[in-house]
This record gives sequence, C-alpha cells and structure tokens, in this order.
Amino acid sequence: MRQVLATMTCAFGLAGLAAPSLAATRYPLTITNCGQPVTFQKAPAKIVSIGQGMTEVLFSLGLADKITGTAVWVGPVLPQYAEANSKIKRLADNDPSFESVVGQEPDLVAAEFEWHVGAQGSVGKREQFADLGINTYLAPADCVAKVNTDGGDGVRKELFTMDLIYQEIAELSEIFDVKERGDALIAQLKRREADAVASISGASGKNLPVVFWFSSKDVNGDAFIAGKNSAPAYILKTIGARNVVTTEEEWPLVGWETIAEANPQVIVIATMDRRRYAADDPKVKVDFLENDPVTRELHAVRNKHFVMMDAQSMNPTIRTIDGIETLANGIKSFGLSQ
Repeated sequence: MRQVLATMTCAFGLAGLAAPSLAATRYPLTITNCGQPVTFQKAPAKIVSIGQGMTEVLFSLGLADKITGTAVWVGPVLPQYAEANSKIKRLADNDPSFESVVGQEPDLVAAEFEWHVGAQGSVGKREQFADLGINTYLAPADCVAKVNTDGGDGVRKELFTMDLIYQEIAELSEIFDVKERGDALIAQLKRREADAVASISGASGKNLPVVFWFSSKDVNGDAFIAGKNSAPAYILKTIGARNVVTTEEEWPLVGWETIAEANPQVIVIATMDRRRYAADDPKVKVDFLENDPVTRELHAVRNKHFVMMDAQSMNPTIRTIDGIETLANGIKSFGLSQ
C-alpha cells in the first residue's frame, strides 16, 4: 500500500495540490449511483473492478491493495501502476463470468460500463449481486444522460465532459474514506486539462473536420466511429475541431462512403493491445485506409494525417485529457493549426 501511494504521489504530483480534508466519511453512507441508492456500512475491503478505466481510477486513489480481480482491458496499464497491476488477478481480458467475479468474494463490484453490470449486464445484473450482499458502483459517465438499452455502446444525449470523471473520483473517494486523495487528484487533473487547453490557444483546429476510428468488426466493412457526444467529441470541442459524425450513438457503425463525403483532414486511429476484431490492430487500419479505393482518396489519407491515440483516451476516463494533448500535437505537426 505504501509503495502504491508513493508511486501515485510521484506520478501525479499530488503533494500540495489540495489541503487535506478534515471531514472523514460517516457511515452508513448512501449515494445514488446511476439511479439506484447504494448503502455502505463501511469502506469496502475487497473490490472487483470491471473496466480498465475504472481500475486506473482506483489505482490513482491508492486503492490497489483492495482490488482482488480485474477484467475488460484494452491496452497496457498506466506505466506508474504496472507493478501493482501485475499482482492483481486478471479474471478476463474481456467480459468475465458472473461466477468468476463472485468467486473473489468482493464486497464491491465497480464497473466502467453499464452493459457489463446493469439491467442487461453481460456479467451480471445489479440485483444479482445485491442478492449476494455485494454492492455495485457504475461510472457516472456511462449513465448520466446516456441510454444503454440496445445492447451496444449506447446513446449519449448530452456531450460528455470531464465533470463526470471528477464526479466518479469524488464519489469513490468518499466511499473509501480517502477524500483528501480524491480532492488532490481532481485538482491535478483539472490543472492538466486547463494546461492542455492553454497549450493550443493559438493553434486551434478551427472547425477542422476530424474522424475518430476505434475499430471495425470487418476491416472492409463499416467502422466504429465516435459519435457527436462521446469523449472524442469533447476532445474536438475543446480544441475547436469538428466531428464528421452527428449521431448521438456513442460509437455508431458508419460506412466509409459516408465518411468520404465529409472528407476529414485528420483521422485519429485507436491503438490497443486488444485483438477482438482484426481492425483493433492500428497497422491493419492504416493498410486499409491507404489501399481501399474510397479511403485512399481522402485528404487525411493522401497527406498521411494520421494521429495514433491510445484507445483509453477515446473512452470517458482520466486519460481523455491525454487525448486532448495528443490530438493538439498532431494538428500542430501537420501544419493545420490556425
């Protein structure tokens, strides 16, 4: 625990960012999480974390020693948590079974996405866990102004903002009675976000058409492209660029003929270790773009305006700020800033 906290302080520069909170959590604590009241009699002692983004928030709060199992990973953990992560049981790279989660005997299951733990949970429903005396917590970013009833990535009715990540950090830090760590982490992330915005104040995308490509079920088929209210849309709004997709679906499947009509000047390509689909591989993405008769004529492809971005920066996570920095640097390097 001490080693993890020392790493967290070094990596995030938390020392001195916020004054220690004198108000300890008072139990029993009841919070409303994604429309459901959840009561904690004490700080959870054993967590199963489903979703890389959720796990990295818990690491950032110094809670690695409480995590007994994780699942749903897209790529490498943040480097400063590699050692801590190596000691935690990986239940599955993708969706774990209900039995494997319950088998860890957690008193809290924390999930990044509602499709894993929700009304139609692929891992289990919240009621199933509650029947066993196990509390559940879902990331607010996946349920506030978002509908997840179609079995896909959901429909987001309002633009994602980092305030939802700050809410998650604040609630988890209260649940675990580490509010001073949560305050410090939020302050540090807000400062990074402000610095990222300031760094591009003279180099905004200025309505530059951009497309974010996460993956495709079939390399030659429709692509999972970031929707109008997604985390990538927040990145684009922050730097003044324009999303070529206008649907409220989080990651709609879009044909390249439709994308070609918008002729994006920059294509942001997700990088990841996951290989669920062939197009998870960024090299496969680039090869397709440069050889397909439709995509090879796109302005972004002809000029090789590809920005490689960690897939986690395209999800609503603490890494979304990294995404702002990555895209801003890409636009500058292409000479497209105005």
